[in-house]
Amino acid sequence: DDEDAGRGLVSDENALQKHVAFFDRNNDGIIYPWETFQGFRAIGAGYLLSLASAFLINLGLSRKTRPGKAFSLETLMLGVEVKNIHMAKHGSDSGVYDSKGRFVSWRFEEIFAKFARTHSDALTSDELKAMLKANREPKDYRGWVASWTEWITLYNLCKDKEGLLKKETIRGVYDGSLFQQMEREKLAAAGKKKE
Repeated sequence: DDEDAGRGLVSDENALQKHVAFFDRNNDGIIYPWETFQGFRAIGAGYLLSLASAFLINLGLSRKTRPGKAFSLETLMLGVEVKNIHMAKHGSDSGVYDSKGRFVSWRFEEIFAKFARTHSDALTSDELKAMLKANREPKDYRGWVASWTEWITLYNLCKDKEGLLKKETIRGVYDGSLFQQMEREKLAAAGKKKE
């Protein structure tokens, strides 16, 4: 649609592109560390988490999303190209994104069929940890750390009062809509404090 085209992305961007596009704060198709920082702050993450995330995410993803780019000042800026984000997909993940970054609905449903024991539409902390352990690929330490970091951050930012990570929340992460919702809620809460 036109809104997607305005972000410097093709209108048929896939789910993984939508997942990361929120962090492209200036909508130019490249996410720089300061934009990752701003995005994390916009969803309510603390200063240190936002700073560490900006550095580590961009350091880990930049070169993978910019194949064939010569070493230059631009590559030193650790930009992540939204259109190539599928090239940075790590192992030991849930498999909900395929190798091209498309959403695989049956893999999403499988998370809850296999691991949601307490509530059919949510994961507890223990169920989440069981899923992470089950998804580990042998000797894929980088993938283990990446998956653990992503899911534990999501759990800590988005669990409800009962300590549950709801299915619709997780779905919103995969398509990127959760980040926009969290930013709106944070802005609304800040507006109420000013009144």
